Amino acid sequence: MTQIDFYFNSSDKYRLAVRLGAKSLEQSTRILVLTPDVDATERMEMLFWTLQQTSFFPHCRSHHALASETPIIIDHEAETLVHDELLLNLCDSYPPFFSRFQRLIEIVGPDDADKAAARQRYKFYRDRGYEIRQHDMSGKRV
Repeated sequence: MTQIDFYFNSSDKYRLAVRLGAKSLEQSTRILVLTPDVDATERMEMLFWTLQQTSFFPHCRSHHALASETPIIIDHEAETLVHDELLLNLCDSYPPFFSRFQRLIEIVGPDDADKAAARQRYKFYRDRGYEIRQHDMSGKRV
């Protein structure tokens, strides 16, 4: 069963996603970062390039020729799923294919609209019997 973690009250959802992705990559975990649209995908790509000046975090989009060999996939379409290890969801709705992944991370910002959408996803997962771990990021540096 998919392990689900919710990170609440993140001051910067995208920066937290990059940090969690980088940490998972250090543990040799393959990651799919699911974004809501092309602008968010481009923002995530830029953040992975600029997270640390001395580090490289190999990433590409799911339709890229090297996607099956690249540890970090960033995409808003996720038409081609090349692995099933970690899914980082930055969308307002639950990904219909989440259960094929070993782990799902949901990142929730501090605004009311984001929290309301997250409550719906949380309820969806809970109602289907998934155990959910919660991490409050209030006041924590991202």
